Amino acid sequence: MDYKTPSLPTEQRIEDLLSRMTLEEKIAQLSIFYAQDVVSDPFGADFSKLPDDCGFDDEKWKRKIGENGAGFVCGAYGTPKVANRLQKFFVEHTRLGIPGIFVGEALHGVSGPRGTIFPVPLALAATFDTGTVCQVGRCIGSEARSLGIHEILAPNLDVSREPRFGRVEETFGEDTYLCTRMGVSIIKGEQKGDISRSDAVVTEPKHFCMYAIPEGGTNCGTARVGKREVYNTFLPVFEAAFKEAGAYNVMASYNSVDGDVMMCSKEYLTQILKDELGCPGYVRSDWGGIKKIKERHKLARTDEQAICMALNNGLDVQGIDYPHEVFAATVKALVEKGKLPLERLNDSVRRVLRVKFDLGLFEHPYTEEDGWQKIVHSTAHQEVSLKAARQAMTLLKNENQVLPISKEVASIALIGPSSNDQKIGGYSSTHEDFEIPTVYQELQKALGDTVRIHQCDGCAITQGNQAFAVKGQEHLNRKAEKEIQDQIEEAVSTASRCDLILVVCGDNLETSSELHDRSELTLYGRQRELILKLARLGKPMVLVLQNGKGLDISEESRVCDAVLVSWFAGEQGARAIAETLLGRNNPAGRLPVSFPKSSTIAPYYCALPGGDNKFLEGTYGSLYPFGHGLSYTSFLYSDLQICKTSRYTFEVSFHVKNTGSVAGDEVPQLYISYYDSSIVTPDVLLKRFCRIFLCPGETKRVSFSLNYDSFKLYNIDRRWTVEPGEFRIKIGKSSQEICLEQSLFID
Repeated sequence: MDYKTPSLPTEQRIEDLLSRMTLEEKIAQLSIFYAQDVVSDPFGADFSKLPDDCGFDDEKWKRKIGENGAGFVCGAYGTPKVANRLQKFFVEHTRLGIPGIFVGEALHGVSGPRGTIFPVPLALAATFDTGTVCQVGRCIGSEARSLGIHEILAPNLDVSREPRFGRVEETFGEDTYLCTRMGVSIIKGEQKGDISRSDAVVTEPKHFCMYAIPEGGTNCGTARVGKREVYNTFLPVFEAAFKEAGAYNVMASYNSVDGDVMMCSKEYLTQILKDELGCPGYVRSDWGGIKKIKERHKLARTDEQAICMALNNGLDVQGIDYPHEVFAATVKALVEKGKLPLERLNDSVRRVLRVKFDLGLFEHPYTEEDGWQKIVHSTAHQEVSLKAARQAMTLLKNENQVLPISKEVASIALIGPSSNDQKIGGYSSTHEDFEIPTVYQELQKALGDTVRIHQCDGCAITQGNQAFAVKGQEHLNRKAEKEIQDQIEEAVSTASRCDLILVVCGDNLETSSELHDRSELTLYGRQRELILKLARLGKPMVLVLQNGKGLDISEESRVCDAVLVSWFAGEQGARAIAETLLGRNNPAGRLPVSFPKSSTIAPYYCALPGGDNKFLEGTYGSLYPFGHGLSYTSFLYSDLQICKTSRYTFEVSFHVKNTGSVAGDEVPQLYISYYDSSIVTPDVLLKRFCRIFLCPGETKRVSFSLNYDSFKLYNIDRRWTVEPGEFRIKIGKSSQEICLEQSLFID
């Protein structure tokens, strides 16, 4: 049989296998089931602790899967023995022996027991270091594959333009170019150029498309966006994922765009995603997405209609929408009724089989069962997590050089709800035998007995802005309010006895994660109140944020001498924070999202000009703009030169000098301004960046190459082109702090 012959071309093997498959076997390849569905106790199943027999109920398995098999399995987080036991059924007990693809969450580390917890994607973007992000991807790919996971439901390639959206932390920020470079880097790391490798996984970029700009900031909200902005801002990230990074698959988003539901959009899923962008693999629905065609968007009256619309218009594979058997019966009925053409079904099956062949599953369906212990949460991977966390540290303010902490400081008041409770973000791994270190613990370890540290929470993140409102239970309200005030006063009393105040605040999973959108962007609960009362003491005060989005910290920034943004920095985040506070790590992170001046006026740096940008309550703009970040040293930019090498290619170079007394990284950023375009463009757009290390007094020449893609626009005629005219090249430390600029012309 040709499909079992590795030496034959993949396409020949696919067509041979397809010709041998029954209708039922084809349909089975488009479905997925939970591993928990075939264990004796699905609610008590812990796949990290199951014995060698894995607790599987063989009869339940046979009834659930049957001889037709299934395309995918999810939820089998544990040891490779679990995956292999499941895979054995597909390979040895189905008619054609088609292996299954095992799917897992791995947004910033494998979301199961044991996996290394890396900084969330927004924190990775803050590094402005594609090499580090690629390293993180390599670690994630190795850990996932060693546990028997073949495909990860990541990365998130949404360009985040709505800061109230709960999932901002999952993205690489608000800028198209930054999201593109970070997305390409992590995919290359995870896939390693060959998904058949035993240390590589196939990625599934999400959410296609325009998911992170929901109307009103609410999850799954519609995206109100024009077609030119779609092409200029959102599609380039996915295009680079396929054409440059080699991604295979994609997850369709829940939302609609201009009334067109992504889950069943022929224009977006077939014409744009597959035909224009070149997606070679399958399109999967986000979990429950097909049902939403009926239940949320009201485009279908029945589940059958919803499935029919989705599959006919370009969706290939269901997430967990319907039980395996229900989905299979429905699709079979659609084919038999002539409502779903067999060739459309065959195209979907081909896409699934192509990924299975490229993964090498027909030759090597099983995972080596003893090697994972040396890979998962290894010392080397923890070091990569620490490196990324260090690089993500973003210093927004540092008046009077209060940081790094002076050796003259004898006592520190460590205050705040995150001071002794490290936040790591959503979709994180879980560890039973590993406690995530906190800032308090890491500062104690670093300082020993040399500095007295007095820790006090002061408040909780999710305590309300007002006392609890229990109707008819005013005494409970008064009691709750008194408890909160007592906590705050205890913190103030503690701080009054110390030389320096460190306040560690920000977000948690209830204020920044999937299904936790915000109506405003201030620090949640009583955190602002706590900080303002601490400020009355008149002592030096540093604010450390553990956060998953840009926040309105206008009042906090006004009263604090320094502000350090650590993001959700993973399992090594507290250590990176402590090292940065003490000067053992020189911060060089940069903001991948803007921090607003007002909670109700949320900007992004590349918004289109044209409005008056004035409100009764304030002015539109950023308190801290995209790309901003300070250092413990200083840098000087000089000698900008632009050399034209062809009509559309230019070499841009300049000097950067460390003029301070401390070694550190700098992040030069190149922005372009369009002066003669046929459409409205942002004032500046990021086109290049790098991260360089400089010793005190050292000068380096930085060079950036610009090409056709650097200047092109989806123009007024709705076509990609470089329009002739003037372009202003701007070199800066952020989108607002421009140090050098010069014009170039394209005829």
